[in-house]
Amino acid sequence: MGNRVIRKRLKEGFTLVELMIVVAIVGVLAVLAVYGVRKYIANAKTAEAKNSLGQIGKDAQTAFEGETMAPAVLVVNTSTAVLRAMCGPAGSPVPAAAPVGKKYQSQKTDWGNAADLSNHAGFPCLKFELNAPQYYAYNYTATGTYSANGNEFSAIAEGDLNGDGTKSTFTASGKIQENRLTVSPSIAEIDPDE
Repeated sequence: MGNRVIRKRLKEGFTLVELMIVVAIVGVLAVLAVYGVRKYIANAKTAEAKNSLGQIGKDAQTAFEGETMAPAVLVVNTSTAVLRAMCGPAGSPVPAAAPVGKKYQSQKTDWGNAADLSNHAGFPCLKFELNAPQYYAYNYTATGTYSANGNEFSAIAEGDLNGDGTKSTFTASGKIQENRLTVSPSIAEIDPDE
C-alpha cells in the first residue's frame, strides 16, 4: 500500500508552492554568490595598492640607510660625515590623475628622471616603478630636510576601481625617530572598495 502512494505521488509531480520555494532558494544563493564574487574581485584589485605601498615603505628605509657623503674629494688625513636622508618628494603622481574604472600602463619616464636620482628625490631614489598596468595613481611626499628627527614621508595610492567618481585612497607613512626611519605598521584606507 505504501508503494502505491509513493508511485502515485511521483506521477503527479511537484506543486506550485514547492517549485516557488526552490526558485526562491536558488535566487538567494545567486545573490550571495554575485556579492561574494564582487567583494573578492575588489579585494584582489586593492592588493595592488597595499603591496606597492608596502614596497615603497621598504624602499624608503633602504634609501635612508644607504650612506651618502659629500661629493668633494677629501683632503689627506680628513674625514667627512655620513649622511642618512629620506628621499625627497616625487615630482608628480604616476599617472597624474587616478585611473577611473580601468588600468593605466606607465612608461619608465613617468617614474622620474636622472635629475631626481642625482637630487636624491622621488621614485628613482626609492628605486621603485611599476612595469605592469596599474589601477592606482602613486605619489610620494616628504617633509623637511629629509634627514632630521621628526621629518616624515607619505606614500599614497589613489584610484577609482568601479568608475563611480568615489576614489579609494591608501596611505603608508614613515617618520625619522632617533636617527632611524620607522614605517607605520599598517596602511590607512579610505573607501577601499570604491
